[in-house]
Amino acid sequence: MIANEFFLDIKNISKAFPGVQALKGINLSIKKGIVLALAGENGAGKSTLMKILSGILPMDSGEIFVEGQKVDISGPLVSQKLGISIIYQELNSLLNMNIAENIFLGREPKKNGVIDKKSMHQEAVKLLTYVGLDVDTRTKLSSLSVAQKQMIEVSKALSFNSKLIIMDEPTSSLTEVETRTLFDIIRRLRSKGVTIIFISHRMKEIFEIADEIAVMRDGEMVCTLETALTNENEVIGNMVGREVSDIYAKAPTEIGGVMLEVRNLNTHKLLKNISFSVHKGEILGFAGLVGAGRSEVMRAIFGIDPKVSGEIFINGERVAVRNTVDAIKHDIGFLPEDRKEQALILMMSVKRNITLPALMNFRKGLFLRKSLESAAAKKHIKALDIRTPGEDQLVQNLSGGNQQKVTIGKWMEINPQLLILDEPTRGIDVKSKKEIHTLMSELAKQGVAIIMISSELPEVLGMSDRIIVMHEGRITGTLNKEEATQELVMKLAIS
Repeated sequence: MIANEFFLDIKNISKAFPGVQALKGINLSIKKGIVLALAGENGAGKSTLMKILSGILPMDSGEIFVEGQKVDISGPLVSQKLGISIIYQELNSLLNMNIAENIFLGREPKKNGVIDKKSMHQEAVKLLTYVGLDVDTRTKLSSLSVAQKQMIEVSKALSFNSKLIIMDEPTSSLTEVETRTLFDIIRRLRSKGVTIIFISHRMKEIFEIADEIAVMRDGEMVCTLETALTNENEVIGNMVGREVSDIYAKAPTEIGGVMLEVRNLNTHKLLKNISFSVHKGEILGFAGLVGAGRSEVMRAIFGIDPKVSGEIFINGERVAVRNTVDAIKHDIGFLPEDRKEQALILMMSVKRNITLPALMNFRKGLFLRKSLESAAAKKHIKALDIRTPGEDQLVQNLSGGNQQKVTIGKWMEINPQLLILDEPTRGIDVKSKKEIHTLMSELAKQGVAIIMISSELPEVLGMSDRIIVMHEGRITGTLNKEEATQELVMKLAIS
């Protein structure tokens, strides 16, 4: 072995939580100056391993070597001193502080014992220039987009002069252009000898940016593959333990009458004369670029955002949906784009999250009939194959795919006529994605009308009976499944 050829050597790392063996004897060696993609289903152990490397979690057993030297990563500061930085999928930004303050928090340059703000902002400007972000460093993070906040996190990692940067789903909230910018940064870092661990569920991105692909499954390291010598089917097969075909499990369904009709919907900021309908048993896809207004349409329908004008008809009858309570009364369920911030109460149990929209159904007088609530939760846990030690497990302890299943389970309890799914498979693994697609198909067979928003065109084309395309708050086209192509959808999305 060439001396110090590897930046990081992980030997026989194990980690257990109550009822769960998260990591089982993990071995992994990462060369200096490469991009290693870490692939695996939600719950495979990727995040646990990264938390150990970043000093957030202690390992139960095993050894870690950095540049040939055995190290004890006893906390985040130790990890940073070793040259390891991590950019989490759930950004750790302090929204009421400005950009420079976020980047240098706890490490502010000082002059005569006082924070040297001039120097701090000058250094921040250099970092933002490197990542291609043209924003005043005195801007508070609360006014930035998710993509801009992501670039601030990259800048923070660069400020440590990191030798290893871990990026956990860094493109999940980025546009295509922003992703290209990030990949350019990754390539520049690699050329300077920086090692990158790139965690993503997007196979196209993995094969574009990674030199090697390490695959985890059920807490074990399955294999490490050279990207140039493998293919997507082999990687996915190693992730799930079998070959996966037919990712989009949309089955033919009998389309019924119109369930929901929206006429001339307008909002103050964006939406202009939105009119469409969705039928019973139909999956209606909404496509468009980020900011086109797709989520805003759904929020207005569900009563979250106020409408300036417009009418909503359910089964041919005009209804007033002034708030989310009205929407639920009309048997409408809504999975928002951000499951952790808007769909789930992470500190509550799986059971309570599932039963919350229908909690009144479990009341007897002033009391909650806990046995009925428990039975309902268990029914949906089994039906949706939610991987949890039990109904009382906190939702925050579940993997992303299982959290998403909980958000679906909460709406199954109200027997929805209409289910709105905003980015239902974002940030989840191939197996969970397939399971959610299968569930969507089964619900459509039962006559449920489904509206699906997705930024992944193959998903929109594969799962939708019809596709509505939006651009800048307007509907620019409606396509039948047979006529829809990626090229046509993109043309309508930018017109």
